[in-house]
Amino acid sequence: MSIEVGNVIPGKVTGITNFGVFVDLGDRKTGLVHISEVSDSFIQDIKEVLKVGDEVKVKVMTIADDGKISLSIRRAVDKPKEDSEDKSKNKKTFTPRNQDSQDFKKNRFAGKSAAPYEKKSPSQSKATDFDSLMSSFLKDSEDRLTSLKRNTEGKRGGRGGRRS
Repeated sequence: MSIEVGNVIPGKVTGITNFGVFVDLGDRKTGLVHISEVSDSFIQDIKEVLKVGDEVKVKVMTIADDGKISLSIRRAVDKPKEDSEDKSKNKKTFTPRNQDSQDFKKNRFAGKSAAPYEKKSPSQSKATDFDSLMSSFLKDSEDRLTSLKRNTEGKRGGRGGRRS
């Protein structure tokens, strides 16, 4: 079988490191399965999961210009659709705290409306939302920095500080 991106091919574990495993794909080709691509669950020690000589099925993720091959074991396994549907049903959606609360609006949005959390129509640009959020963040950050400098200058004896 040829080695192309997206193919699922058999391989043999030839080396184990703390960041992943090297897999022999045949035809004198070797690829790396990063530790994050071994399993869907967290893996503390990869040596407890795989051993040198283990036969594995891997999916070819990328082939770099320099010949490096990135592989995935967890994506090579077909998952039943029921599991993915159950996970999507159990996902929690973000809902801000009580938006009617004055404290929430005052502390969270500094007097602004809760517009960033309202649903937008698909035609509205996310970049515009991000730009407006970023500019308001920068303005708020500059105001806080100015206030902080003003309060600490007098204590350190900077220009215009208190003189006794």
